[in-house]
Amino acid sequence: MTLADPALPRPRLILASASPRRFDLLSGAGLSPDAVEPTHIDEHEIPGELPGPLALRLAQEKAMAHPGSDDAFILAADTVVGVGRRILPKTETEAEARRCLDLLSGRNHRVFTGIAARGPDSRFAARVVETRVKFKRLSQPEIDAYIASGEWRGKAGGYAIQGRAGCFVINLIGSFTGVVGLPLYETANLLTGLGYPVTARMGEGGSP
Repeated sequence: MTLADPALPRPRLILASASPRRFDLLSGAGLSPDAVEPTHIDEHEIPGELPGPLALRLAQEKAMAHPGSDDAFILAADTVVGVGRRILPKTETEAEARRCLDLLSGRNHRVFTGIAARGPDSRFAARVVETRVKFKRLSQPEIDAYIASGEWRGKAGGYAIQGRAGCFVINLIGSFTGVVGLPLYETANLLTGLGYPVTARMGEGGSP
């Protein structure tokens, strides 16, 4: 018998992230978390660390920082925006956001989202998903308007693709939901590999 056996109680899914975007993505896919219990770690990069490895390491550390549960799967994620080897910040000030938008204007960049999961049997799995994004050349009025919207606050690279910044995107290769904050295809596969009943959850009736 496995965890997906209908005769067994359904295991809980705990999202170890405070991101409302990740919660909404999971809920929209029929995988609404049973609890949101964010973990807190030092998110500073190691000198010389590249964007992809940083996203993967932070997701892993967040998942491992959760105390765990005998009846739950723990899911954590982290998103990092990179231009070449350069890691862009999760912008907290207008000046940071302007610098990011100036840098991204008319250029290609990459968005890396690390995902990590732990099962109630302590099995662990993680991976990083890369998406390539190209922005149009932004005018100063466009940057000013985006700054005024406030959408940039706390966002990796200074923008949220699911909002006004979606109008800046010329091309995207990879996972749109990965840029939002959680690549759903890869997340479902990761959970399934650990024994979480993803298909059963998606087929449940009523509200997630």
